[in-house]
Amino acid sequence: MIELLQKVRVIDPVSEIDELFDVLIADGYIREVASHISDISSDTQIRDCQGLVLGPGLVDLYSHSGEPGFEERETLLSFLQAAAAGGFTRVSILPDTSPVIDNPALVALQQKKRGGTRGQGGQGGNFSPLSSPSSLSSPLPLLHLWGAITVDIAGKQMTELADLASAGVVGFTDGKPLENLALVRRVLEYLQPLGKPVAFWPSDRQLTANGVMREGTNALRFGLPPIPTSAETTAIAAMLELVATIGTPVHIMRVSTARSVELIASAKAAGLPITASTTWMHLLLDTKAVKSYHSSLHLDPPLGNPSDMAALRTGVRAGVIDAIAIDHTPYSYEEKVQAFAEAPPGAIGLELALPLLWQYLVETEEFTALELWRALSTNPAECLGEKVSAIVPHQLAELTLFDPQQTWKVERKSLYTLSQNTPWLGQQLKGHVVQIWC
Repeated sequence: MIELLQKVRVIDPVSEIDELFDVLIADGYIREVASHISDISSDTQIRDCQGLVLGPGLVDLYSHSGEPGFEERETLLSFLQAAAAGGFTRVSILPDTSPVIDNPALVALQQKKRGGTRGQGGQGGNFSPLSSPSSLSSPLPLLHLWGAITVDIAGKQMTELADLASAGVVGFTDGKPLENLALVRRVLEYLQPLGKPVAFWPSDRQLTANGVMREGTNALRFGLPPIPTSAETTAIAAMLELVATIGTPVHIMRVSTARSVELIASAKAAGLPITASTTWMHLLLDTKAVKSYHSSLHLDPPLGNPSDMAALRTGVRAGVIDAIAIDHTPYSYEEKVQAFAEAPPGAIGLELALPLLWQYLVETEEFTALELWRALSTNPAECLGEKVSAIVPHQLAELTLFDPQQTWKVERKSLYTLSQNTPWLGQQLKGHVVQIWC
């Protein structure tokens, strides 16, 4: 298939370009990028892309899949379809399935399942919020698997890290707080020669206790048990001390407080080999939103105070926070229909993140389009030890085509994910992915 995208806005963080171009794509490769392309064959499909945005495929650092063990929440196929519909060409699944991905056999099983969910074609897929999700016929994103650091992510005994690395995991994390610092130190020592990323979620669960909301005036006003900022910052400080001592590069997940951004900025300035990410919802909402007591706003870590959200946004723009993760966490209707404090923490996001981030950060001119796209594509890939190619001739087409103005309603029939735990359910959104190439 040969496609000519005319007058498309190309956003390329690799080349630092945000300009209008014609882009010719043939047989899965970018063939030409120019201000005007007229020399084309008769079988070329021409698309007027005025008003559309073309960027590198989005990359998600970490999210949850229900399969195996919780298929009523999400299957591997529905997860990958949701990711494709959200513009993602690479996704990374956390190991906290049932059973946990803590040995090579389970890695092989997940990879085999991925092989059975490939879409038809392989060059591009079209998505419409008006069509039935079941009609999706498209390539699916590249699937990465995080391997568990500890057996059954119980935090007591290390997995066979070298065996998991050989089995093809993208890196190591439990996706849950690991508070045994002696074990963390040993993990960092063991991982040094393997050259695989390792990600930790620093959180002191004793300080967290039974809290469900960030400590502050809004927590008092809403009558919800608070979580102090120190639950995160003390754990980050301890992690940074270990990295300074041992030297193994570390990725810090789910950064959610202003003080954490300060600690990470200081550590980077001192030359520590760390990267960091926050989640998309922590950039869009703060504790004021919890006034609705919507159970999908119960997150872990919790939404920050307004000063935290502002610091996270500044941190992403400045590169202190390297990447925006989706942390897609599906739950069934029955699991989430509970009181705020009783519902399990987490929300879906693969199909919602790009439209909402664009609408509230780019269209308001708080972020440039390049800054947002970098934090959703090239930077997450680098955190995984990978690279995303520039949008130039002779490169494989790994691209996302996005319409910032297309409106659609978030409802069951417009979502590919099996779950609906989002505070935006029933609302009209502006912005939708048109096509991906991967």
